[in-house]
Amino acid sequence: MNILLLTGSPRRHGNSNTLADFFAKGASEAGHTVNRFDAAFRNVHPCTACNSCGMDGPCVFADDFAFVREHILKADAVAFASPMYYFGLSSQLKAVIDRFYAISSRLHTPKKAVLMLTYADNSRREEAPILTHYEVLLDYLGWTDAGRIVAPGMWPAGAIKHSSYPQKAWELGKSLG
Repeated sequence: MNILLLTGSPRRHGNSNTLADFFAKGASEAGHTVNRFDAAFRNVHPCTACNSCGMDGPCVFADDFAFVREHILKADAVAFASPMYYFGLSSQLKAVIDRFYAISSRLHTPKKAVLMLTYADNSRREEAPILTHYEVLLDYLGWTDAGRIVAPGMWPAGAIKHSSYPQKAWELGKSLG
């Protein structure tokens, strides 16, 4: 299985990137190919809704989204890993998702998807906007949810290491098939 792993944390060793690391390790150990795109460390211009691409053509921006474009089309699964910032995905990951528009007509093919989310608070109500966004995105694209890891209470960097969530991420990567 080809997996595209999209991360949104600007902390290289932050909590959501730790989940992504463990997920990728489990998936690789299961024999899957994992291509990782760390959006916070790449150059992805926000979509400007110019519609030059026509939802299935070249984008006017020549940036690192070309990597995503190349790998997402052949991916069997797409994994999203992000911290929650002000009740949404990180802006870095959101910019990548917004650029899906340029290839939207070719993304409506069966794929699996995974969501890994970390956030500081412990209120399940606060994660609801991201979960709804994820569900609507999958419904629109015709993708199937293959698993979620939602880790509340992860305020300081490294807090995730003292929890069961990395093991769960590894197991999710290993079981994806």
